[in-house]
Amino acid sequence: MGVPVAKRRRKRRTFSDEYRAEVVQLVENSDKSISQIASDLDLTETTVRNWVRAATQTSKVEVVAEQRDLEVENRTLRKRIKELEMEREILKKAAAFFAKESS
Repeated sequence: MGVPVAKRRRKRRTFSDEYRAEVVQLVENSDKSISQIASDLDLTETTVRNWVRAATQTSKVEVVAEQRDLEVENRTLRKRIKELEMEREILKKAAAFFAKESS
């Protein structure tokens, strides 16, 4: 029987948002697996996976917000088009009326 070996806990480290973004970009652009990248950078695999997941969710939120903005803009533009079409019709009728009256 062996003697149990106590694992030494590593001091908790903090990382900047820029560093996290660089690691996520490395995962997305590299042919290496997440576990290989985590090992190379002396990070835990779970930490890197969490960063990738968070970045993916953030990008999805940005896409949804952009789609909402486009939908609002689309509705506004359609409303403006209807107004302009009505104005054009009124001007056509006015031009026909004055052309008829002057003859």
